[in-house]
Amino acid sequence: MNIKIMLRNLMAVALCGYVLTGCNTIAGAGEDIESAGNAIEHAAED
Repeated sequence: MNIKIMLRNLMAVALCGYVLTGCNTIAGAGEDIESAGNAIEHAAED
């Protein structure tokens, strides 16, 4: 197999992994912020 093709495929896989990890991290951060907002709201109600 050609080295250029192998390198291109490796870079494509790495990019896909990076994008998918970023999406999960952003979703997790959104959930954390929402949870903190709910805690503040419930504390304010008490």
